[in-house]
Amino acid sequence: MKGYLWTGGPGSPASEVPAQEGKLAPWEAIAVDAVGNVIEFWGFKRNQGRVWALLYLRGEPLTAGEIERELDLSKGGVSMLLRDLERWGVIQRVRLPQDSAWRYAAETDLVRMVTHVIEEREAGFVARIRADLAEARRLAQSVTGIPGERLARLEKMTTLAEHVERALRLFIKTSRLDVSGVLAVFRDEAGTPRREKR
Repeated sequence: MKGYLWTGGPGSPASEVPAQEGKLAPWEAIAVDAVGNVIEFWGFKRNQGRVWALLYLRGEPLTAGEIERELDLSKGGVSMLLRDLERWGVIQRVRLPQDSAWRYAAETDLVRMVTHVIEEREAGFVARIRADLAEARRLAQSVTGIPGERLARLEKMTTLAEHVERALRLFIKTSRLDVSGVLAVFRDEAGTPRREKR
């Protein structure tokens, strides 16, 4: 994996603002855990969210050892978390001038970060679902006696997966999420929205 030379942002260099190692402030702990809980709710590992949140809040690169101490995690655990986060493009390795240790900095462009994660995880997952549904449709069409209504519902499921995949690909390219095709799948043949049953 490539790394970058950290030149710091506006204000004081990271070296002039020493962190209190191993001692998250109460507000930091609450914020870091809150992000971890959201990330876990979305199906990721809780500590992936905690690592990113710590790096984002600190606004300066930390070494793996510093992350271990701040979040009370094991060396092996942090190594796996950093590898996953780096692969998804939500953190990057950097090196401070005259420093031989690799450090890790959070991606601060949230749209770019979400795009990376969707491209790495959701887009591939949806593509597999679309392929499975297309295969199910192919098999169903080769069998006689399946009611037409069932085939139509299977066709609609396949079309929905295709539109979701297309919307995700568009979002990855443009940061715009167009769900009009997805919504159209739920309209009846006349083109009017279905009414909810009361």
